[in-house]
Amino acid sequence: MSPSLRPLAQHDGPFRVGLIGYGLAGSAFHAPLIAATPGLRLDAVVTANPDRRAQLLREHPDTRAVDTPEQLLADPDALDLVVIASPNRTHVPLARAALHAGLATVVDKPLAATAAEALELCTTAEERGALLTVFQNRRWDGDFLTAARLIREGALGRVHRFESRFERFRPKPKAGWRELADPAEVGGTLYDLGSHLVDQALALFGPVETVYAEIDVRRDGAVVDDDAFLALTHASGTRSHLWTSAIAPMAGPRLRVLGDAAGYVKTGMDPQEADLRAGHRPGDGRPWGADEPGRYGTLGTDESTVAVRTDPGDYPAFYAGVAAALANPGTPPPVDPRDAVATLAVLEAARASAATGTTVRLD
Repeated sequence: MSPSLRPLAQHDGPFRVGLIGYGLAGSAFHAPLIAATPGLRLDAVVTANPDRRAQLLREHPDTRAVDTPEQLLADPDALDLVVIASPNRTHVPLARAALHAGLATVVDKPLAATAAEALELCTTAEERGALLTVFQNRRWDGDFLTAARLIREGALGRVHRFESRFERFRPKPKAGWRELADPAEVGGTLYDLGSHLVDQALALFGPVETVYAEIDVRRDGAVVDDDAFLALTHASGTRSHLWTSAIAPMAGPRLRVLGDAAGYVKTGMDPQEADLRAGHRPGDGRPWGADEPGRYGTLGTDESTVAVRTDPGDYPAFYAGVAAALANPGTPPPVDPRDAVATLAVLEAARASAATGTTVRLD
């Protein structure tokens, strides 16, 4: 039996997860969410850094540390799922290796540097019969869930404009691969937070026909993009205006969704990232993903508005969906990897638009 056809549904006990990378993404997001998911067990983490190994021992004492991805993948029968939370430049080769080993694979965003590479991984997963999905956790932000619900319920009428922002104020570049000039690193804010912005817009309003973008390097000493604006025209007719910046001393609304019946405006960030960074965990007794009432969004028109309770954010739903897909072959993953291909096509078009000062039409 080939590795890609291992009968996961008959696996005894929780599915064994190998996590590659224990930096911020691995330690603050993936590891705690995996550990909190029924049906999954964090079996191994790849990190050779002594400080991170000590952190792993404190936070997940029953999880083994592995020096390299090659060591982790040397015995694919010892695992059921590989999660790739290493630097962006490693996503494609590591995902390719995991899929060729027949292992279900989760890749942190962006899946790849290009749409062509992402499509290659999708094709490999389909040919091998292995699950592939992408960690687009901000589909489970409370503000996004609320906006999606209001649109679905028709509370806004026909939506003609969607405005979305991930803005921060970090006027001095921080050391790390995300700030390196080498394009192979896939750094910069466009591919970092922009991946979330575009994914959310596509999830709400579908395919994009044209892309216009302004992409800049604003901070002293910066060598990668740190400020970007994208204007997308969807085939549905809705226009999405998206901002991402590391140099915004005053942030605009997180979301502003305008329809022909009403608008929805939401400020402030979803609390889940801050909670995870602070060491809080799903199921630790705190209301998970709950927004503060003072930060609820408003729905209505200039004449009349009402506060709308923010739907609870739910990052744990991603790995619950992964566990369900592993346990029930044929169940779709929580994020279709071909959605990542579409997102990357938009990001590539944005780079071309910014370079030429023109609007780019997608095929």
